Amino acid sequence: MGQYFRLCLLLASALLLLAVVQAERDQQHTRSASRRVSPALKNEQETESSYWREKAQSTLAAKLEALESLQTRQAKNVIMFLGDGMSVHTVTATRNLLGDSSEKVYFEGFPYTGLAKTYCVNRQVADSACTSTAYLGGVKANYGTIGVNANVPRYDCKAAYVAEDQVDSIAKWAQDAGKDAGFVTTARVTHASPAGMYAHIADRNWENDAEVSEGKCDPEESIDIARQLVEWEVGKRLKVILGGGKQNFLDRSMRDEVGHPGYRQDGRNLIKDWLADKQAQNASASYVWSRKGLTELDLDNTDYLLGLFANGHLPYDGDRARSPRHSHRADPSLTELTEAALRVLRRNEEGYFLFVEGARIDMAHHSNYARRSLEDTAEFARAVQRAREMTDESDTLIVVTSDHSHVMTINGYPLRTQEITGLANKLADDELPYNILSYANGPGYDATYSKAEGRKRITQQHTEHPLYVSPAMVPLNADTHGGDDVAVFASGPYSQYFSGNYEQSNIPALMARAAAIGPYANVQP
Repeated sequence: MGQYFRLCLLLASALLLLAVVQAERDQQHTRSASRRVSPALKNEQETESSYWREKAQSTLAAKLEALESLQTRQAKNVIMFLGDGMSVHTVTATRNLLGDSSEKVYFEGFPYTGLAKTYCVNRQVADSACTSTAYLGGVKANYGTIGVNANVPRYDCKAAYVAEDQVDSIAKWAQDAGKDAGFVTTARVTHASPAGMYAHIADRNWENDAEVSEGKCDPEESIDIARQLVEWEVGKRLKVILGGGKQNFLDRSMRDEVGHPGYRQDGRNLIKDWLADKQAQNASASYVWSRKGLTELDLDNTDYLLGLFANGHLPYDGDRARSPRHSHRADPSLTELTEAALRVLRRNEEGYFLFVEGARIDMAHHSNYARRSLEDTAEFARAVQRAREMTDESDTLIVVTSDHSHVMTINGYPLRTQEITGLANKLADDELPYNILSYANGPGYDATYSKAEGRKRITQQHTEHPLYVSPAMVPLNADTHGGDDVAVFASGPYSQYFSGNYEQSNIPALMARAAAIGPYANVQP
């Protein structure tokens, strides 16, 4: 009898609890009809619990759909997008620049995401040289070296030419499989990231023979990166080379199209050498140096394309609209360069490997130009979107990642409606405003502190200037890279391989397995 009574009591308690919960829900529903939404909110629906639960259900449904339609068809084409220095913080801040924290940068909508560990063999925090060997060649290496393993110390004049210590890239694997390969960059085409496609060298700075000589090596023995691009096997076979860095291809006695002298001291004009090599093959080859020249080409009937659009790096994307020295008419965007590359490469029925680098994300961070970095990230995302639109997800794998992070952070508790490049909504303990975005180190220190005043007063007007230098805590002439993991986003055949946490050097193996090239040339889907 006692047990029966206890069961009745428990049942009554449960019914009473349900009634209270339902009444509370009814009251909440009534209140929500007249509730005033905070001005800090951009979406009134966000005040309701149902909004977030429905959003979670949509995410879950998308993941289940992706699992049910796993892509196990061999990838005909592989496109790798590298946002140089594009930390997770950079992607997050770019969402706000594009509209709101709830937005997604285009590639964040890809079905699979992972994290890659970026350290070098001899450094906790990596540079763009050792990482290029990792994500293009599958081998971790020493800081400052390219296309070689860790048996090669930096600055060694001869060690990079020991065959067993050289690291072949996925570009060579693609070429050996009958596919074409090419690259696009907003940096010099001899810069560290693209050089991982074709070069084997002990110092990333040896981009021309004069730099080799300054490194106390013989430039006829230690072949500079520009010569390797034009003369060595992988570089000679690249169908598309688009970026900057003309001066590394011309002798000091020569002038480019706008009158700038070259950097070389060996009398070579490597642009002419490149054209002569292609003419000897009876191939259709074009060299262009301006956006106008690029737009006038018949890309659908071009076998080889070399485009050098600047003496150094290409301009920041935002500056193409702001600066009188640059313009949308004069300078090609990363999106335009990506489209041009794809139009050339897609002619090969066997497929292709394309590497696309948004290099100036990194360079803006080095100068503590947060706004410029986010603008270049936004353009990088547009280039990814254009590539996905131009290709078939059933046969083209697209992988988006970064080589390393940076030391920019997102600070304070800003309102949703505030611009990410502006000031936090409260003063610091010293009664001075502070930035939402700031850096652990870099040139922004000088604009942040003075010996006489201590921390300087910043206004919203300061932050609105496109060339505003964000504050930094430690004085350095350039900010350092960060050592945290970087995100990897994947779409297309075998994109499921790219989830989880793994070494950055795993990335080319995953891409090669998807395309059955290189170490996986004989593996069946």
